[in-house]
Parts: sequence; C-alpha cells; structure tokens
Amino acid sequence: MTRRLFWEDMYAREFDAVVVSVEGAKLVLDQTAFNPRGGGLVSDTGTIAGARVVEALKEGDEVVHVLEGPFGQTAGTAVRGVLDWERRHRIMRMHTAAHILSSVVNQETGALITGNQIGPEESRVDFNLEDFDRDRLSHYVEKVNDAVARGLEVKTYFMKREEALATPGFVKLAGAMPPSVEMLRIVQIGDVDTQADGGVHVKNTREIGKLVALRTENKGKANRRMYFTVE
Repeated sequence: MTRRLFWEDMYAREFDAVVVSVEGAKLVLDQTAFNPRGGGLVSDTGTIAGARVVEALKEGDEVVHVLEGPFGQTAGTAVRGVLDWERRHRIMRMHTAAHILSSVVNQETGALITGNQIGPEESRVDFNLEDFDRDRLSHYVEKVNDAVARGLEVKTYFMKREEALATPGFVKLAGAMPPSVEMLRIVQIGDVDTQADGGVHVKNTREIGKLVALRTENKGKANRRMYFTVE
C-alpha cells in the first residue's frame, strides 16, 4: 500500500521515497505526495528524480505515477518527488470551494451532486435540479463567498464507515456511495460542510479567494451543471 503523504500534509511540495516497482513509464513508490486522479479531481503533476509525472492514478491500494517516458531506475532506488505546487494549490482552492457550493445548494434545495470535475483553471459540479436560473445562481454564489470570507478552518479526520453513512449530510453524491473501506476520511469545513472525501483541500477558506460562476448548462430533465473558477 502506498503511504499517502497528502493526507498527512496537504502542503508538502517535495518528498523523499523509495521505488517499489517500475513497469515502463509507470512507477510505484513506497510513499507519495502526488494526489491521484479520482472523485472528480484531476491528479497532481510534477517530477520524480527529474522525470516528468504527467498523471497519478489509483490502482487498488497503490498510487501509480505515469511518466512521460520509461523510468531509468530500478526498485529499491531512493528518489525525490516535486509537485507542480501552483497547480496543486489551485486544485485545493477549487475543491474546497466546490464542497462549500455543494453544501449551499443542498441546504437551499436538497439537491445532490450527480457529477463533478475539479481542475486548476475551471471546474464544474452537476446537481439533480430542474431549475437553475440566474437569480438563484447569484444567491448561491453570494452565500458561498460569504462563507469563504469568514476564514473557516478545514479539518480532516477518519471515521468508521457505518457511523459516517449514518450521519445526515456526510454523503452528498446522488446514486453513489463512498469506497467500501472500514474507515472513511471526513473533511469538515467550519460549520458549513462535513462530508466523506479523499481529496486535497486548503487549511482555511480565505485561501480560496472568491468563487466566480462562469456558466450553466442544462444536462437533462433534472440535471443542471455549473461551471466556476476561483480568483
């Protein structure tokens, strides 16, 4: 199992590790600060021993680093990893903003998330809503930015799966359940949102800056998509 350093310190920009296995351009380390793609988040990028990491993926309990080309080292080699930090921090800001947005829309309408894609420049969240007019959208964005400006602390901790699933609001995905593991990682954003989540976040909502709505799309009878960014 790859030790997930990004759960221990989401602000770690560099780290040391040992190569566990190499298969062409795919590399597994004993530990990593690269957050893999999953849950709607794009993966981190950066370098390992100077080799470019174009994507990190989850394969079972391991994090697989996909390089631009074959890795020239063997198992047992000590390496240093470096994240593209500016990109990672924007993903963290976007992700925390998305949690607050989903909480606001859920509180206002009862809507759940039907899909999402969190990236460094533009993100989107889909809700099982039949209507998403301009006035309502402006209201949601205002409430999100009010929460952001309060400087809420973001905490993470683990909870038994049964307890988490029995807690109202901890799961906000429509038609989907968290991974079948004994312990679920919980992300708590002040008094605004608490839910099961495995991704990376900022420590304080002030780091987000401001959520800006870009556009909306009708994706079906009861599915509305909102695109946003942070600045």
